[in-house]
Amino acid sequence: MNWDDTRIFLALSREASLRGAARALGVDQATVGRRIAAMERDLGARLFLRASDGYLLTPAGESALAAARRMESAALELQAKVDGQDEALSGTVRVTCTDSIAIDFLIPALAALHEAQPGIRVDLEVSTQMLNLTRRQADIAIRNMKPENPDLFVRRITRWPVALFASEGYLAARGEPAPNTEFAGHDLVAYKGYLEGGKGLTLLDEPARQGRIAAALNSSLLVRRAVAAGLGIGEMPVYMGEKEGLVRIWPGRTRKADYEVWLVTHPDLRGTARVRTVAESLMAAIQGSVD
Repeated sequence: MNWDDTRIFLALSREASLRGAARALGVDQATVGRRIAAMERDLGARLFLRASDGYLLTPAGESALAAARRMESAALELQAKVDGQDEALSGTVRVTCTDSIAIDFLIPALAALHEAQPGIRVDLEVSTQMLNLTRRQADIAIRNMKPENPDLFVRRITRWPVALFASEGYLAARGEPAPNTEFAGHDLVAYKGYLEGGKGLTLLDEPARQGRIAAALNSSLLVRRAVAAGLGIGEMPVYMGEKEGLVRIWPGRTRKADYEVWLVTHPDLRGTARVRTVAESLMAAIQGSVD
């Protein structure tokens, strides 16, 4: 197996469909199908079975997968070592972050960065998914959770207090909830990720058992916009609520756990000039924009 074939094999094993593998690799479906068929002929073994729910690995495919992963690991390590010696302020840097941070901080920072370093192209992907930096799905990640992988370089950029907010219209119609009533009689806007953990919703560490969830959303930007639209009460970093012009509820109170912002990258890429320049620009923008 050569490396080009291995990339296609790995993509199909992960995506389980020709379309998904083609999308991940930036090629067409026919190319994926043709290369897989050629690999099977060359190896003299069937690697995949076509099932109703996609492409499944055969026992021979499972054996090939272990070898392919080792090949991928070696190739990525080599690429990272080479990139780590790159002092050119040019080329592509892939960044992933949430939508709120992208809009509030990164887009303005990238505009300034482009003026100073026009040779650097930034590919920005807004996602709540934890992209895999060790597999080079991204070069830099801005996350609100510290990753557990000890092989990554991690630095906390900032931490923001979290408070409770509602729109003026909502409070005029429904009033402010009283503490220790579990939000009885009130509509709530929740971040979907908190609900999926199986724990009951809390807002500023107070159980919300008596409240009614009006909307569950999968991004911080959607939460703040839903609260601004009057859908209900929601918690968010103080700067976000103030930026939306919302009314802070229980102003002397914040959540025990702050909203943390972390910068994550692969250690071998810290020495790459373009990655280092982009990382420093983004960190400065986030640290300098909120008191």
